[in-house]
Amino acid sequence: MSARMTAAEPVLPKEESPFRRFCREFSSSPLAVLGLVACVLIMLAALAAPWISPQNPYDLAQLDIMDGRLPPGSKSPEGITYWLGTDDQGRDMLSGIIYGLRISFGVGVVSTALAAVIGAALGLIAAYVGGKTETLIMRLVDLQLSFPAILVALMILAFLGKGVGNVTLALVIVGWGFFTRTARAAALVERRREYIEAAECLALPRWRVMFRHLLPNCMPPLIVIGTIQVARNITLEATLSFLGLGVPITEPSLGLLIANGYQYMLSGKYWISFYPGVALLVTIVAINLVGDELRDVLNPRLKR
Repeated sequence: MSARMTAAEPVLPKEESPFRRFCREFSSSPLAVLGLVACVLIMLAALAAPWISPQNPYDLAQLDIMDGRLPPGSKSPEGITYWLGTDDQGRDMLSGIIYGLRISFGVGVVSTALAAVIGAALGLIAAYVGGKTETLIMRLVDLQLSFPAILVALMILAFLGKGVGNVTLALVIVGWGFFTRTARAAALVERRREYIEAAECLALPRWRVMFRHLLPNCMPPLIVIGTIQVARNITLEATLSFLGLGVPITEPSLGLLIANGYQYMLSGKYWISFYPGVALLVTIVAINLVGDELRDVLNPRLKR
């Protein structure tokens, strides 16, 4: 044998990137993939509502009171097919649901994002600074979480009045405490890690240590809580609108659509409330499916 021949070097397997590993583990759950696809379709439908809806249900020029309470599959004199029927004002239910998703989904996402920013910042400050600051922040959290969210939101809206902005503000006020408690718990685990001590030895500013080094390692539980809170806030918005204290009647909302048809349920006009209720149910279930799988992927110890 030639002296130049050497033993073959072992080929090491290529390390999988964290993103690819996350995609592989997430896609291993068919229900989570189905929920994600449903969320994407709902979001796209809400964004494209003016272009894909057969009718603008809140444009008075397009409405005819004579088309009120038509059953699913009926046609208008103008040739519009009401696949899901109409409500008492002659509004196309399919168009109303698509437009309603814009408000419901938008309020849920925006209120959750604002609550996450405020709550995560306070949670990091409480865990990193400690002392009286931590005690004060956590006592405020305990006070906020001790009251039912729907009751606090009703009191706020009774004082501020109806409106998308007021509903969003009320949901932020009742939701920031969850993020504060979660961020504090995650930050306390990371607080004494070597990279934090190294950053402190370099005399970096406190804000940079908290938000540049500590926050990224606290994101997984915050992402999971945020996903669940989106579904919760959509449900709260629908409940407040159903009770008449949420979105005004001139704005589309799934909760308002359900409320509009509630009085007609016993008379057989089920579709006015039924189809918006199905849309709300599908949205909540899809978001929760994604959130459950994110919890398992980001924290393998919870994997069932």
